[in-house]
Amino acid sequence: MSMSAGWYLRRLSRMGPREVGGRAGDAVRRRRWRSARPNCPSVTGARFTAVLPAQAIAAVPPDAAKRLIAEADRLMEGHAEYFGVARDDLAAPDWWYDPKTGRRAPSGYAFDVPYRDEDAAGDVKQIWELSRHQYLTVLAAAYALTGDERYAERVAEHLRSWWAANPPLRGVHWVSGIELGIRLLSWVWIRRLLDGWPGAAGLFEDNPVARNQIWHHQRWLAAFPSRGSSANNHVIAEAAGQFAAACAFGWFPSSARWRFGALRSLERHLRGNTFASGLNRELATEYHGLVLELGLAAVAEADVAGVPVPASVRLVLLRMTDALAAIVDNRLRPPRQGDADDGHGLVLDGAGTDRWASLLATGDAVFGRLVWWPTVTGTDVRTPLLAALIRPYAKSGTTRPADRPDHFADAGMTILRGPTEIWCRCDGGPHGFLSIAAHAHADALSVEVRHDGVDVLADPGTFCYHGQPEWRQYFRSTLGHNTLQLDGGDQSGSGGPFLWTRQARSRVLVADTSDAGVARWCAEHDGYQPSVHRRRVELKSAEQELTVVDEVRGPRRAVRLAFHLGPTVAADLVESRAVLTWTRDGEDRSAELDLPGQLTWRAHRGETNPPLGWYSVGFGRKEPTTTLVGTGFADGAQGFTTVLRFRG
Repeated sequence: MSMSAGWYLRRLSRMGPREVGGRAGDAVRRRRWRSARPNCPSVTGARFTAVLPAQAIAAVPPDAAKRLIAEADRLMEGHAEYFGVARDDLAAPDWWYDPKTGRRAPSGYAFDVPYRDEDAAGDVKQIWELSRHQYLTVLAAAYALTGDERYAERVAEHLRSWWAANPPLRGVHWVSGIELGIRLLSWVWIRRLLDGWPGAAGLFEDNPVARNQIWHHQRWLAAFPSRGSSANNHVIAEAAGQFAAACAFGWFPSSARWRFGALRSLERHLRGNTFASGLNRELATEYHGLVLELGLAAVAEADVAGVPVPASVRLVLLRMTDALAAIVDNRLRPPRQGDADDGHGLVLDGAGTDRWASLLATGDAVFGRLVWWPTVTGTDVRTPLLAALIRPYAKSGTTRPADRPDHFADAGMTILRGPTEIWCRCDGGPHGFLSIAAHAHADALSVEVRHDGVDVLADPGTFCYHGQPEWRQYFRSTLGHNTLQLDGGDQSGSGGPFLWTRQARSRVLVADTSDAGVARWCAEHDGYQPSVHRRRVELKSAEQELTVVDEVRGPRRAVRLAFHLGPTVAADLVESRAVLTWTRDGEDRSAELDLPGQLTWRAHRGETNPPLGWYSVGFGRKEPTTTLVGTGFADGAQGFTTVLRFRG
């Protein structure tokens, strides 16, 4: 997807003077760097000392180690899957090849590569993902656990191949700072996990090619930080990666300066990217996980290197962890809110390891669990390794929630829970973060309902970013969420795949979860001016009944009210009543959905022109699901009432 002149004008309109000046300076620097290619300064006596304590590997649970080694063996055979695309070429990968489109990214000066144009460069996320080298951290961890040098030798072979194919500032892997930052963090952990291998020093500190790559990565990150309206999770990844490298690979004259600058950026942007409640300001749950992983990894490097970290950094990570513990359902699944692209900060585990359970386990090890935290029963490799590096958290003077929070006022998120495993997320928060709200969806007042961890009224997810604009538009649209649409348009106006030029404003009017029998929520938004959409939600625990009432205040408008069912839920729709059925752990479950009779209801499933009736379990993957859409008109005379009753 190449960007038009109109997109550039819209994007420019969302920047302030300081950001415009900074980007102008970046443009000048890019032109100058085209011909100015300095070499890494000479280094003598470089050593790697940021090693794991002797007991860390022994603390890895056997079942987590088994999953990791199984994953490593699949990788050794050349097999992996990224974003729904199976790969069998990982024994000797082509670093610029996109297996989804069959295209190779063009070569040349990095900042000339048209990476947003899928016709020219392929799907850039497919190309970038492998070069985050997180599969190499898995292989390196397999070596650390087993001592089998086959894993270490494969890591070394691939790193040497990548460094040869991607010299500084050449090609698609030198375009995006988040990629450089995450790659640096991977290299730090690869070197750490290979420490017992005789070839480790020759691969890194005694290797001028490796030192040159590490130096140029950090020089790049110091020169081109994400700015202003783009200072979201990208800037966290850039700062965390650079800080980790400057601590663990502090071999260069600029290392101290880079370390100081990266830590200052990390501290400022962690605070700026996080609400006081602990939720991430992008209001995209997977990015909450990504930022938390990056922050924990950065603190680990600081503690190993003996670099003092501002108390605010640990406090933000503590609040993020408590917030995560508060919002997950009874199966430890968090909300499916906003964009999600399967991005991880640090990967040390095999397939089947629960990401959110892993983060909560790490939070328990680092910060200590609170009495209301959900129980984590799964195991992982990453937790004992991080816990071996991060010093215990000083708890004195820190106030943490005595009870499980249900309402996060600053983020506009409210969780209604029933004792019968009913979980309902209500969205009355800001549209997104910063002026472009890059990872937001037009989902104001949407609800997400689960029963025992099963999506019943589902958030359909994300599916894609670039290359398929009609699908990008659908999955982030108002119609693509469990909320109400007026006159066929979105509540907020999109100016591009990561750009919102008009943002609906929401406010929560009621969030009352104090009554154990009845929980209530009410909010409204102004995205359809002059009309106002107001929604009330009530959960009656004893009756296992959820009531949603929608009101439109203003002139007569055409209405579409959508309810997206989870992919395992079947629906039998007769007029304005749907019987929902699904299976959980071999047991048949069901519910009745009474829909507003003033609207005409139709079930949609797997439609493509236009898209409707889809669910994306992960980036690059989608499957048909049932979406119930009611059409009609709102004239302000009465509300539209929907009642969901769970049986048994």
